[in-house]
Amino acid sequence: MTIDPKTTAFVFPGQGSQAVGMGRDLAAAFPEARQTFEEADDILGFSLSKLIWDGPEADLNDTLNTQPALFAHSLAAYRVFCARQPGLAPVFMAGHSLGQLSAVAAAGALSFADGLRLVRRRGELMKRAGEENPGGMAAILNLDIPTLDRVCAEASIADEVVQVANDNSPGQVVISGAKPALERALELAKAAGARRAIPLAVSIAAHSPLMTCILPEWQDAVQAANFSDAIIPVVGNVSCSPLTRAADLRADVLAQMTSRVRWTESVRWLRAQGVTTFVEVGTGSVLTGLVKRIEPESLTLSLGNPADF
Repeated sequence: MTIDPKTTAFVFPGQGSQAVGMGRDLAAAFPEARQTFEEADDILGFSLSKLIWDGPEADLNDTLNTQPALFAHSLAAYRVFCARQPGLAPVFMAGHSLGQLSAVAAAGALSFADGLRLVRRRGELMKRAGEENPGGMAAILNLDIPTLDRVCAEASIADEVVQVANDNSPGQVVISGAKPALERALELAKAAGARRAIPLAVSIAAHSPLMTCILPEWQDAVQAANFSDAIIPVVGNVSCSPLTRAADLRADVLAQMTSRVRWTESVRWLRAQGVTTFVEVGTGSVLTGLVKRIEPESLTLSLGNPADF
């Protein structure tokens, strides 16, 4: 199949896509992928690749490890693509939550080493925030964003806040926040007509005010990373607009920690710019599935295993 780069966006997955063994076949088949995983091991000072490929699953699912693991696989797959299709570049890039940092690195605005260290630090800080301020997240099906915004506002009080965290696709939204507020929101969502309101098996409240406690250290980490201007525009999770300047990319990555991921809006914006093909780079096909729900006429492809290439 031939794709037109002028109508193609590359998208990079976030947490939830990980699986033990991801990237193993890619590294066995392509030297660029193998070298990427070896580089990751050297940068972090331990065998991330062994953890990714052999588990145990519980350790891979620890956000401390999940984030650099997904980043490494996405960048390994992207390097394989670049080696085999030199000069073929998508018109835009985007990533979901953690995947935004993969997109920023692939767009040339962060080195692999700086990006990997930054996502490792992100995982460390988010894990600590979950320990200091335990919260929760829940998936809400079949309610629109205005209704969920109203539900979250009604469920929140001064010290117990819940908000929309991930606007994944129409009818599939994740809310996040303090557990008492989350429990109130679940009941209110059901009363408002949600088809399902399902607590997720997480102890952190990503993309919510409960992440505020680690913001100073996250800001230090982002400021210390050597961002440069992107070669390819990255659609920001928070701004939902194409970003190329280093300062704008840094600001969106910073704001994302406590703000919602505007994925539905991002995909619709990309379609409005003429993007008809979405290529998910890395693990799984979560994002291509969401794209199909948002814009059913889109062509979706995955690049993560040797057969995909």
